[in-house]
Amino acid sequence: MVCCLMKRKRKGSTGGIAHTILRTNSDSQREILYEDKDSSVPIFDVNDIFDATGNFSLGNKLGQGGFGSVYKGVLFDGQEIAVKRLSQTSRQGIEEFKNEVRLVSKLQHKNLARLFGCCIHGDEKMLVYEYLQNRSLDFFIFVGSDKTQGLQLDWPRRFEIIIGIARGLLYLHQDSRMKIIHRDLKASNVLLDAAMNPKISDFGLARLFGEDQTEANTNRVVGTYGYMSPEYAMGGLYSTKSDAFSFGVLTLEILSGRRSNQCHQESPSISLIAHVWELWKEGRAMDIVDSSTLGGSDSTDQVMTRCIQIGLLCVQESPVDRPTMSDVVFMLGNATTLPSPKKPAFILQGKYDDMDTITTGSSAIPSTNRVTLSTLVPR
Repeated sequence: MVCCLMKRKRKGSTGGIAHTILRTNSDSQREILYEDKDSSVPIFDVNDIFDATGNFSLGNKLGQGGFGSVYKGVLFDGQEIAVKRLSQTSRQGIEEFKNEVRLVSKLQHKNLARLFGCCIHGDEKMLVYEYLQNRSLDFFIFVGSDKTQGLQLDWPRRFEIIIGIARGLLYLHQDSRMKIIHRDLKASNVLLDAAMNPKISDFGLARLFGEDQTEANTNRVVGTYGYMSPEYAMGGLYSTKSDAFSFGVLTLEILSGRRSNQCHQESPSISLIAHVWELWKEGRAMDIVDSSTLGGSDSTDQVMTRCIQIGLLCVQESPVDRPTMSDVVFMLGNATTLPSPKKPAFILQGKYDDMDTITTGSSAIPSTNRVTLSTLVPR
């Protein structure tokens, strides 16, 4: 069994990241990386990673999540990278690490973050991704009183981001060699490159489906509050329609500039989905649109309204009623008549202790039995 070791480039060499072949004598590395016969993931030398990140200096830290911390790095050849460093105290992180290496190494799409390789050295386990200059989508759409970042995403750019995310999901569900359910699509897991093109990232919770498989069930519900479909949050049932639900929530967030679990100021008990639904029924759907994107033409308003309708179609209560991502991509690119959305699944903020990630991997994170999920019958 062989794997790749990232090698220092000689002066005058050209091209991308160079690598050579190394026979590994580490059974643990083989176990982590090669559970799948077809997997061939480049392995970075740990010293190169420490050099690239300045020994993981705070100045290079980009963020932190359930997996661990993310750092910016620059390799010896000038290649910028983002290094996800597995927290050594995380009990679920090793499974997410193996899952991400196994799946992402086989995926290539312009709307998916590119995995360069990984690094395993003792207790250190790291994923090395392409560095994307503009951070994550949530930084630009959830701006609060400071509208500076939001102004960088005008409506044409937001629309292209919505389309790009839809195409990335379609690739995962249908167009790649595998059928993958992401299970944790959210604004912070969509990264933006220098041209503000969206890249879906963070595949630690993703699951591989068989060619003819349509759904699966789990007793370990993991994901992010506000984005999970009701059948998954309450019954552990997930499918491509679960991702479609998350996409619908994200679309409404991009349009409104508000988080899905951020209650409306005039009605504190109403979630974003419920608020959009009420406005839709009253014929005032455009009231939800982020003010920083307004001021366009009538045709722009029509496209925005169409996107709101697509978002509502994706968050319908029954997964059978939700469109596939193939349907969504078609609806976004064509002016065909859309079906009328049915009642969405309303997930209230409830009693959640202000935590937004639901897993069973850490005692610091609430388990699913601490989440209040409610379905409302709209007035």
